[in-house]
Amino acid sequence: MAAEAGSAPAGTSDGAPVVDALAPRPVVETEVVHAGRVFDLRSDVVDLGDGGRVTREYLDHPGAVAIVALDEQERVLLLRQYRHPVRRELWEVPAGLLDVVGEDGRLAAARELAEESDLQAARWDVLVDYFTTPGGSNEALRVFLARDLSPVPEDERFEREAEELDMELRWVPLDEALRGVLAGEVHNPSAVVGILAAAASRAAGWASLRPADAPWPERRGG
Repeated sequence: MAAEAGSAPAGTSDGAPVVDALAPRPVVETEVVHAGRVFDLRSDVVDLGDGGRVTREYLDHPGAVAIVALDEQERVLLLRQYRHPVRRELWEVPAGLLDVVGEDGRLAAARELAEESDLQAARWDVLVDYFTTPGGSNEALRVFLARDLSPVPEDERFEREAEELDMELRWVPLDEALRGVLAGEVHNPSAVVGILAAAASRAAGWASLRPADAPWPERRGG
């Protein structure tokens, strides 16, 4: 029999919160298959109980932060950067690695914003947290919303190199950036997630924002 309109689907708990839960399975063997410059390729033998033991390979990643920098005109800062694995120049939001285990996410975000855009922010909030590729990597990424922006003093600016040397910076209205995401024109995951989250939060009067120091249990070392 079909469920009545408005009723909960069969097999679900009506009203139960949908929250991801930490539930590690025993790792009986582990090894680093390849030690990389930024992340390692690790192989674990995992005991799934009735499911037996399985081998899973994944990227062991230090974690990262990304920043949706929004100016007074509600324009978001986008950077065009070459990404070799996909052979494309992608429009992205400022982002970077957590260089030290246990590093404060907001401080890392402030550093990356300054290094990539010569900007600093007086107001920081958390937009959203996510795992970039949970089927193949343990990378956890936090996206911050940075506002009340101002330039970094000339004598404190970072000298860019490699892929960051010739980055183009562009201020794009949030609505236009949202259109680009939904049209399949913007593909960088931090930009996609950050822009969608910023648009949704703005539509709700920014009520969903969390403090910059909100707990981040997914972060390694945290």
